[in-house]
Parts: sequence; structure tokens; C-alpha cells
Amino acid sequence: MIMRLLFGVLTVLSLLAGIGAIFQGGVLDLNFFRCMWTKNYECPHEDIKFFLYTPTFRKGRIIDMNEPKSIFKVGFKTNQQTAIIIHGFNGTQTSRHIMFLKDAYLSRKFNVFAVDWEVLSQYPCYFSSLSNTKLVSQCTAQKICYKYHIFFAGLDPARPLIEKHASKKFRLTRDDARSVQIIHTNAGLLGQSSFSGRVDFCINGGQVQPYCEGDRIKQARCSHFLSVCYLANAILASRPMRAFRCPSGCVPDNRIPFVKSNRVRMKWLTVGQDTPGNVTGGYCVHMEQNMNCPFN
Repeated sequence: MIMRLLFGVLTVLSLLAGIGAIFQGGVLDLNFFRCMWTKNYECPHEDIKFFLYTPTFRKGRIIDMNEPKSIFKVGFKTNQQTAIIIHGFNGTQTSRHIMFLKDAYLSRKFNVFAVDWEVLSQYPCYFSSLSNTKLVSQCTAQKICYKYHIFFAGLDPARPLIEKHASKKFRLTRDDARSVQIIHTNAGLLGQSSFSGRVDFCINGGQVQPYCEGDRIKQARCSHFLSVCYLANAILASRPMRAFRCPSGCVPDNRIPFVKSNRVRMKWLTVGQDTPGNVTGGYCVHMEQNMNCPFN
């Protein structure tokens, strides 16, 4: 069950670190000899590494998951919550926006595992990267996730090749964990337009973020990446934000009630792991972009 859950979330996150490359004139998977297609699914795997960051060891250290006690040498606390961050296509666990999210969790005294599978997710090998998520999710589930109650945050879940064409095992759904939360920032282009979590948040309308400039492609990439920043900002702020129900999906008109709030029944909700467990459905919220959160 957990392996299926991780497979879903990895696919959701696989677009975060470079799916925009599809629209930049490059051709994917032209050189099949360059692309790393994993043929066996045995863990541990030399191309999948686990790094552990803790409030007392913020620089992090690579962990040998065959020696479980080694995590305590880096300050792992069993009485603290644990976050697992998996980078996406064409990314690394040290990508700037991933590190910003890591620091946000550390500010809340979390243990943070960062999974690095850079060799298996290199540009232009998008299709092989999707295939390789099976191995990455399997190893992560075996080494880490079986110990924890799982909360998933799908950050602008992938639309290209996924939303309408992939089977359920490639997609994050509301049944994949005790709590599945989706953050939409580029719905309808790079991100999926449908609601699929227990709670779905449309940020600033959920389609194109107001801080993103340039042509449509640049706006889409910027909006897609900002899902990471918004989650980090929510973790750092740890305070409720105004929200209203948007059951029809993410559409630009959903931003209007923030100007004419007297027409809409407002609610105060947190985004992230602090969202109340009894909250379900789609909500539209307004969030400011923290310019300290960069992306490549």
C-alpha cells in the first residue's frame, strides 16, 4: 500500500523541477543511451541516496539506511515529526527551492529526509524519469515510510501525460494516505485541473500566479514552481488564511470574492500539515509570495 502511495506522490512531484523543459524547444529522450532506465527494482540502489537534516544538524548528512541507528548521530528525534522531500524531474535534493522547503520544516523542529535520485531523473529523459519513479518510491517506502503515518502534499500535480492518460497508480488520489492535500498553482496547463485530494487548495485562483511575468510558457513554469514556495510559506507562517469554497475547480473568477468578501461565506484555514482533519473539499485562498523562496 505504502509503495503505491509513494509511487503516486513521486509522479505528482516529478514535474516540479523542470517540466517546463518540454516547452523550451528541447526534444525529450532523443538519446536513449543517455537516459537511465532502471531494469531491476532492488533496494538499496546506488543511484538513490537519502540525506537527513535536523534542527541540530542543518547541513545534513548522507544516511546509510542499512544502519538505522546512524540517524541518531545527526540529531534525529523520535518525538518530532518527520518530513520526506523528493525532488522532481531534472532536479536534485539541493535545488534552491527544495532547500527553502527543507529549511521551513526545520524551523518547525522537523526531522527532514531528502531523497536524491538525480542520475535517474536527468533532462531530457522525462519518460524514463517517470518509469524510474517506481524504483525511487519502492526504496523510499522500504527504508523510511513504513515507520510513519503518511500525509501527502501534492504540489501542483502533473497534467502532461498524467491527468488524462495515466492509470491511478501514477496519480495521487484522496485514498492514498490518511490525509492527501493538493496545492494548485497552474491548473489546466502544467498542473492538473481536477480535484483529487481530500482537500484541494487553489492558490490565487490556481491557474497563473500574479507574481509571474513573461510569455505564457514562462508564466506557467513560474506558477508551477511557486507551489513549493507557497507550502514553505504556509509552514513558516503557521497561521490560518482566508478561504472560501470553490467546488467547481480552479478558475480565475475564484479570486473575486477576496475583493467582495461580503458576497461569500469566508472561512479561516491553514495550508499544510496544520489543516484540520475534518476539512474536505476544494478551497480558494489568497497567499503572498515570499521572494526569499527562489527557483531555478
